[in-house]
Amino acid sequence: MSERKLRFAIFGNVYQAKKSVSIQKILSFLNERGAEVAFDREFYDFLTQGQRLGVKADLVFDDSDFDADYVISMGGDGTLLKAASRVGAKQIPIMGVNMGRLGFLADVVPAEIEQAMRSVYHQDYKIEHHSVITVKTDGDRLVGCPHALNDIAVLKRDNASMISIRTSVNDEYLVTYQADGLIVSTPTGSTAYSLSNGGPIVVPQTSVICLTPVAPHSLNIRPIVVPDSAVIKLSVESRNHNFLVAVDGRSERCDDSTSLTIAKAPFDIKILKRNDHKYFQTLREKMMWGADTR
Repeated sequence: MSERKLRFAIFGNVYQAKKSVSIQKILSFLNERGAEVAFDREFYDFLTQGQRLGVKADLVFDDSDFDADYVISMGGDGTLLKAASRVGAKQIPIMGVNMGRLGFLADVVPAEIEQAMRSVYHQDYKIEHHSVITVKTDGDRLVGCPHALNDIAVLKRDNASMISIRTSVNDEYLVTYQADGLIVSTPTGSTAYSLSNGGPIVVPQTSVICLTPVAPHSLNIRPIVVPDSAVIKLSVESRNHNFLVAVDGRSERCDDSTSLTIAKAPFDIKILKRNDHKYFQTLREKMMWGADTR
């Protein structure tokens, strides 16, 4: 099969100096094939100025001002989430190279980079479609990206007591959570913040949204799963009259007069996976199910 001239946009973690040399493997592979390579400016500056690496780029871009056939995310799942927020509705497949620890989304380890890149060129891969949720406000406007691949969390401020979160689903009242917060997660995000608060593991491509309270005041309150066609509305009361909204970990302060509406976004995120990737195998390995820890 003749190799096509492809365009790649590369994002990376700027806090992993010792691991940044893996980028040289990718660049060497792409340069040999005449690929067009664009870099996120922050990552490019980190490599060229911070690490003194000779990195050749056809384009250095800011924000979402790029186009490509593929996006490469070099870091952990957090880096891939940031890349996904920049990809947005562009429908560009993202390949995650895991330079971090857990890596549910970014599952290509550095030793497999060249093999994974060959799979891209030979189109020997599969695309997973991951749903996205979005938040709208009727008060303070959110400054950052309103779309989340993992979760949107409503949280108390550090110095505040618990907050009250009045929650309705499709305009039907559900409950008022008395808690430190509430996590609204996609299936992709079910193994992240939601899981650490007792939420269920939801298989990707399952058409649901999960609501998981954070440290609820009542032991009777439990996570609930609703269809991803649902529209979730939240109203918050707080003693200090403000709260935090965290969209895939990027938090902003909101006044408690602000109501939130969370719903499925009109687009999804494409994650590139190798054909030998098996979700349940990854789940067993990452969660250490069946491992004897003695």
